[in-house]
Order: sequence, then C-alpha cells, then structure tokens
Amino acid sequence: MQVIRLEALSDNYVFLLHDRQQNIAAVVDPAEAEPVLIKLHELQAELVAIFNTHHHLDHVGGNKELIRRFPQVKVYGGAEDRGRIPGQQVFLQQGDRVQFADRVGEVIFVPGHTRAHIAYYFPPNNPEETGELFCGDTLFAGGCGRLFEGTPTQMVDSLSKLRSLPDNTRVWCAHEYTLKNLQFALTVDSDNPDLQTRYDEVKMCRSRGKATVPSLLGVEKRTNPFLRWEQPALQSAVNSRDPVQTFARLRGMKDRF
Repeated sequence: MQVIRLEALSDNYVFLLHDRQQNIAAVVDPAEAEPVLIKLHELQAELVAIFNTHHHLDHVGGNKELIRRFPQVKVYGGAEDRGRIPGQQVFLQQGDRVQFADRVGEVIFVPGHTRAHIAYYFPPNNPEETGELFCGDTLFAGGCGRLFEGTPTQMVDSLSKLRSLPDNTRVWCAHEYTLKNLQFALTVDSDNPDLQTRYDEVKMCRSRGKATVPSLLGVEKRTNPFLRWEQPALQSAVNSRDPVQTFARLRGMKDRF
C-alpha cells in the first residue's frame, strides 16, 4: 500500500492509497475531487473506497463527484456521522476493521473535534513497514483539533488512544498547521530541546515550500504539548496538576494564539 499525499483547498491534505498490484485506490478525506481525479488518471487506477474521518466539508467536499465518477465506490465513515457524510454506506465503530490492498486497518473512535470522529490505523505487516495513522483533525503535527462538538475529557481519551500506538507510526494529519502549532508549543514548553530542534527543522522545511506531513508519532510524543498533559513543565505553564484541566487550558490558550 503506497500513500500519496495530495494538496487541496488552501492547507488541506488528501491521502490516496494505491495498490500497485491490482492498480486500485482508496482516498482518505477528499476535500475536493479534482486533485484525486488527476492522480487517478495519472495512475490509471480505479477508486474503490472513500475513508472519511468526519463530516466537515473540507473532508467530504469531493465525495459526491468521486461517487459520480466511480459509482461502485464504497464510502466509509463513523456510525455516529450517519446522515452527515455524503454517500456514506459503511458505518464504523471502535474496533471495526477495514481492508485495503494487503493492509487491514483498525478503526479508532476519537470524539472531541466532532462527536463522531474516527481515525484509521493500518499496522505494519512486517518490520520493514511503518504503521499508517489517518487521524483527520484529531491529532495534528505539533497540535490537535479544536473542540467543536466534544469535551476536553473526550479529547484526552481520544488522544490517549492515538498516543498508545507505536513510535514509528506515520501520522497523516489533514492540514499543514505544523509551523504555527510549534510556535505555540514553544510558548508553553520552551525548555524542551526536542521541541526547539523540531521547530528549527520545520521552519527550514516550510521556507523551502516542503510539506511537514507525515510526522512520526514518536516525535509527537516528545514535542506535541497536546500529548504531554502529564508533564510538569506544561502543568506549571497552565497552573494545574490535573491532566484534563491542563489539556483544556492549553487548548484554550491555543484557540486564542
């Protein structure tokens, strides 16, 4: 399974999964159809699945056109998003499985950004492969999603599920927010040497117009404040020793940043 990152809208990423042997493809969160159709034409591949993480328009905006072009495509999404994702046929819950090419993905229920958000995790089949996490707007490189429909307690639980995955998991988040996320992170975790190094690397990367997605989960665990709510430095920054309250205050500060 090859993962191809496509740019969409102003700062969205869409992920095309390609099975070279069968020359079939699946797409994760098609914000718009055009970049997907261009890449499918280039590959001469058939689209067989749409994996949606949640119902927001910048994640499902291309569904209708892709369904029109590929009438047999299956549309997957969270069970609690019923009626909110265009063309949805498969209604997924925590612990369900999806298959594409030679990989079997695990469905993780991660409410917080929305009440119905799910993520797809494809574990490696062998030591040469990495795990692939498609987390929508729950976890970002250096940050996390806003809480539109969920609570801080839900988001901490959701992020805990993602944090428990192996360090060598590639994090395919849906937006290029990394530089600003790390700028905020430095305001609350400035003595973190791993964060300082990462910020310099990302700043250089973006100055050259390069994408910062995917990141590695092990890097997120060391540098992303929204996965580090138990750390004394971050608790001190928000004057709380309670993990959920620490997260909530960090998220509130980021909302105003």
